[in-house]
Amino acid sequence: MTGRGEILREVMLRTGTTQSELSRLSGVRQPSVSGFLSGRVDLSDDQLDRLLSCMGFRLEVVRRSVVPKLTRSERRSWQLHRRLSTLLNRETLESWIPTIESNLDRLDERVTGQPHERNVNRWRQLADDCNLPGIHRVLTGLDRDSIEMREVSPMSGLLPDQQRREALKQVG
Repeated sequence: MTGRGEILREVMLRTGTTQSELSRLSGVRQPSVSGFLSGRVDLSDDQLDRLLSCMGFRLEVVRRSVVPKLTRSERRSWQLHRRLSTLLNRETLESWIPTIESNLDRLDERVTGQPHERNVNRWRQLADDCNLPGIHRVLTGLDRDSIEMREVSPMSGLLPDQQRREALKQVG
């Protein structure tokens, strides 16, 4: 994927626009333009679109779905937690809290190092706050943060055995 600074550079070359000219056209200081081009300064999509429009171009952002590369263990964990997410609501969370708290106490004793210690504390905060959207996000998320949160999940013992077997069968 092409970086924003590279897109800016490409359009500047194509239109023959110098950093100084772009600075005058856009009102953005020349050292900032230089920073965008070098990658030293972050450039948002909105900022890039504004700069491109000064040169007669627009930014088109194409979004597409991709299958993330997960290890077998990460995929298994995601399937199990995803299945739990289908059961999660205010009532089930209330009934799960004693098990979650017990699991968190056990994890507190065993887990060492970061980010695991921090993630156990984050799980505790999610449970204490009964933060359903936050818990759903961690149970189903495929971002690195959610994957690492599930590595110290306090959800063991909550998924009925039949559903656990079905979820694991999907992984293969």
